[in-house]
Amino acid sequence: MSVLLRTAALGIALGFALSRIGFSSWDEVYRMFTFESPRMLLAFIVGVGVLMLAWPLVRRFSATPPRWSPRPIHRGTLLGGLMFGVGWALSGACPSIALVQLGEGQAAALFTLAGIFIGNWLYSWAHERYFRWSAGSCVDD
Repeated sequence: MSVLLRTAALGIALGFALSRIGFSSWDEVYRMFTFESPRMLLAFIVGVGVLMLAWPLVRRFSATPPRWSPRPIHRGTLLGGLMFGVGWALSGACPSIALVQLGEGQAAALFTLAGIFIGNWLYSWAHERYFRWSAGSCVDD
């Protein structure tokens, strides 16, 4: 099976799981942000815990270990995180969940995806024109 097909199958399985868990529901996201229901927050915490345990194993046993170095936190990180959180709270979706919603047939996901693309374009325009701080990414090397 080609890498593309395996990746697509994994993405579809992840999208199905996220949909079944309820991550694509605005109501569930709202309950998480208002602390009415800890279910989704606990799912995030468990996910981070699993990743923390699995990452060293992936690095050790992978044929080509992934290289990763911490990125510096700068003004853009904080501003971007704030904008991401506000967008997520308003739309009820992060980028991956917008794709899950689209797969479920939720037409409103098209507006969320449009907002994601427009927001990324606006950020790149504003960064080039006004900010120009180092993002600490591989393009700075």
